Amino acid sequence: MSISLRRGLPRVAGGEPWPPADAVGPALPEPAAEPAVAAAGVGAAGAAGAAGVSAGVATMNVALRRGLPRVAGGPAWPEADSAQVPVRAYRENALAPAAALAETAAEPAVATKAVALRRGLPRVAGGPAWPEADSAQVPVRVYAAAPIAEPAPEAAAEPAAEPVAETQPAPAAAAPTAAAAPAAPKKLGWLWWLVGAVVLGVVAVVVARMVLGTGWGQGFVDKHPGTQPLPDDAPVGFPAWLSWAHFFNMFLMVLIVRTGLQVRNERKPEGYWAPRWAPSKKISLTLWLHQALDVLWVINGLVFYILLFATGHWVRIVPTSWDVFPNAVSAGLQYLSLDWPLENGWVHYNALQELAYFTTVFIAAPLAILSGLRMSSFWSEKWTHASKVLTAPLARKIHFPVMIYFLVFIVVHLGLVLATGFRRNMAGMFAARGDVDPSTYATDWTGVWVFLGAVVVIAVAWFLAKPRFVAPVAGATGKVSSR
Repeated sequence: MSISLRRGLPRVAGGEPWPPADAVGPALPEPAAEPAVAAAGVGAAGAAGAAGVSAGVATMNVALRRGLPRVAGGPAWPEADSAQVPVRAYRENALAPAAALAETAAEPAVATKAVALRRGLPRVAGGPAWPEADSAQVPVRVYAAAPIAEPAPEAAAEPAAEPVAETQPAPAAAAPTAAAAPAAPKKLGWLWWLVGAVVLGVVAVVVARMVLGTGWGQGFVDKHPGTQPLPDDAPVGFPAWLSWAHFFNMFLMVLIVRTGLQVRNERKPEGYWAPRWAPSKKISLTLWLHQALDVLWVINGLVFYILLFATGHWVRIVPTSWDVFPNAVSAGLQYLSLDWPLENGWVHYNALQELAYFTTVFIAAPLAILSGLRMSSFWSEKWTHASKVLTAPLARKIHFPVMIYFLVFIVVHLGLVLATGFRRNMAGMFAARGDVDPSTYATDWTGVWVFLGAVVVIAVAWFLAKPRFVAPVAGATGKVSSR
């Protein structure tokens, strides 16, 4: 027999679909005897209906799934929506187990139950959902109780076997506890870090006391008491401009660190800002506030630098002698031994403080400014050579550790201020009040009240540093939008 071929795309551009319309498929081998009988049955069914089918061959009407037409504008293929097909003998064999199951359903040992059927799309357009029945009776396998019940008396004679069988599910009950177990190592990890820090601190104190308890250690401290070496004409005291610069630095640094951490962890900003001359260069409002605070901090730093060198106070935070290093070691040993060096910041710092202030003012601050500028919107794309030297990834690797340094410095600085005469230190830093005699202002509360007022101002600024309050201010310098 021959079959018509399905035509596809042409073999050459602009040609006819392939294969040609008059092409005929290869002849199929003659079917076996049994299929021939079935085919005859199908033909008879098609010509004369079910009555013309041989008595030995049964047929059934099967709905055909129709698809796309074979030619443009033609009817769906195949044209017929159903066909009479013979019911194979194996269908009868396949139904045999179901018949046997139906027979056994009547037996007392097998019970049935109604099971709801999931109904889907209809088999024909406009027809009911398939299957039409919403439930079906299915057999329920009932396990014979007699074989299980027979050994029951023997099991009763040995009650120890039952608890063993019942305790087997115990590990499953403990599974939720095992699932929650991974959280414990994380807490224990922080605990171990804390314990390690405490142990390291205790060891450092013990070692420092042992060193200072030796003759060499005592002689080292006598020779290098820890005070910073200053020129004879070094200025004494804190001028008012230094107190104001200290306040603005504290105010801006707190907000800069806060907004910097917000920018680092921000995922979906509440608002955006763009300059009017470059509307496409949008940044989040948090980043805009961070950069605005950075600009104010840089301005405050420039004023501080100018006044620091103009008044000669730079000699108090810039080492002028190599003796600063052994004195810094001596001051460190005294701090670790908990026998802290005497100091009066109104007159001089100790050598360790001088090195810390120098590092903060002349190393950490410039690094923070330079790396922050590289990551900010102020950096120009035209600076190609500088961009190759200071890449954005390198700037990020510098900027974050510098912020960590500032945080550590602030914590240590506050700790020393509290532990070495809080009221006297507050009087010098915030009220510009002090004396060469450290006991003169040791009980003065003026600086404390000024400090508390500064804390209130910082708290208010902290509260106002939110997009709904920042947006009007940012709108004066650019365009603010929600997306």
